[in-house]
Amino acid sequence: MKEKSIENSTEVFEKVLQEKKEVHYTLHLYIAGTALQSIVALKNLQKICDEYLAGRHELEVIDIYEHPERLQAENIVAIPTLIKVFPEPSQRIIGNFSDKQKVLTALGLM
Repeated sequence: MKEKSIENSTEVFEKVLQEKKEVHYTLHLYIAGTALQSIVALKNLQKICDEYLAGRHELEVIDIYEHPERLQAENIVAIPTLIKVFPEPSQRIIGNFSDKQKVLTALGLM
């Protein structure tokens, strides 16, 4: 008879954590030129990405002044807005991203 291998909760947690580390994120950040809130949002998001998504994310920064057509296409109603495109489900975060826990939760990292 074959013995069943039983994983304990720590092994399961570590396995899930390792799988999450390998996921590549696609993010779209909508900003309004060099407006203060847009610059703060970008800097805060870059810090979070460097700390939690280093080497496994793609961040596209879209300036609404240069690409106004994208506002309607993505249904953007406030700036700055971050859209987590991948992994699904898609998620939107509005603000300057100073609440790191809120951003990490929205990205599915907490």
